[in-house]
Amino acid sequence: MQIQIRVLYFALLRDRLRRSEEPLSLPHGATVRDALAILAEREDVIRGIEKNLLLAVNQTLVPADFPLSEGDELALLPPVAGGSHAVASVALPRCRISHDPLQPNDALSAVSGPGQGGVVLFIGLVRDHNQGRPVVRLDYEAYDSMAVRSLSTICDEIEANTPGAKLCIIHRVGSLAIGDVAVLVAASAPHRAEAFSACRTAIERLKVEVPIWKKEFFPDGSEWLKGGG
Repeated sequence: MQIQIRVLYFALLRDRLRRSEEPLSLPHGATVRDALAILAEREDVIRGIEKNLLLAVNQTLVPADFPLSEGDELALLPPVAGGSHAVASVALPRCRISHDPLQPNDALSAVSGPGQGGVVLFIGLVRDHNQGRPVVRLDYEAYDSMAVRSLSTICDEIEANTPGAKLCIIHRVGSLAIGDVAVLVAASAPHRAEAFSACRTAIERLKVEVPIWKKEFFPDGSEWLKGGG
């Protein structure tokens, strides 16, 4: 007896395989590890990075021994790269992915309120260099629906651990020029120390937890970042 799942590819894998998804038939009772073994046998690029992949089933990270069922969506996620197709924006209102230019007031208004004595806004811009190489532009790609869930989890957990805190994270995807706004992270709290701490924590978690990738373009080529920002 066979089951049918859908495999999703992002960033480096999507570029190298020249496709963003494909169906895969597996024996009943197969696990994520079984699926990955079949895919790695077929494709050199998957075999080369399989030990570094994060694996998600139906938008939730899972271990390799996770059992698969009919109709599941298996995403192979290369290591994320911090800075981070679908619809232009994905609600939740305070946590979203956008193809449109970002407006700082959108983030500020989401966290402002009469009891918030401190408001901190981080604006991440596309810079013209990285590790000594000139950068001419960036492409950001996200697993949109899972990214929004991850952003929401980050905000929920920080708010639960910081009394009175409010957070908002908005990340842009698509092709960005030097100087464009890539990400907005806003945090507020009754006092400034908590607001600064909440904003920094959100930024650091965003860089490692959220399935958003960036591709840097240089005068002589391009490459997907392997993570860490």
